[in-house]
Amino acid sequence: MLRTSARVTDGSLRVDDMLAAVADPAVGGVGMFVGLVRDHDPAGPGSAVRWLEYSAHPTAEDTLAALVAEVAGAYDVLIARAEHRIGRLAVGDVAVTVAVGAAHRAPALDACRVLIDRIKSEVPIWKRQSFADGVTGWVGL
Repeated sequence: MLRTSARVTDGSLRVDDMLAAVADPAVGGVGMFVGLVRDHDPAGPGSAVRWLEYSAHPTAEDTLAALVAEVAGAYDVLIARAEHRIGRLAVGDVAVTVAVGAAHRAPALDACRVLIDRIKSEVPIWKRQSFADGVTGWVGL
């Protein structure tokens, strides 16, 4: 039976919790993605990033949950979970995590890649960056 879950939170994300969420005796492979706040963005007005701030539409968590269920249902996976942070994050903070458990590695890795790509393009969460020169700007609007 497929199990899925999703969360949008202003609290910290823990990789160990994500790995535990997909633990099951039937799982032989786990695909994980951990998105971190990096210290630069060459596409921005300045390359050095000071912090990020994520904002979410009130439907973001429901959208994320539906997306996790849809992608997991399209692959031969047993368990899938995704979490995304909102609020102000420092360089090095975990911003998004995805974990997919399957009997074999290929569907776990494939579903994980599709899931993170679709989260970035479809879930109504927006990112504002602050650069070292004091300029702030929205990304991907």
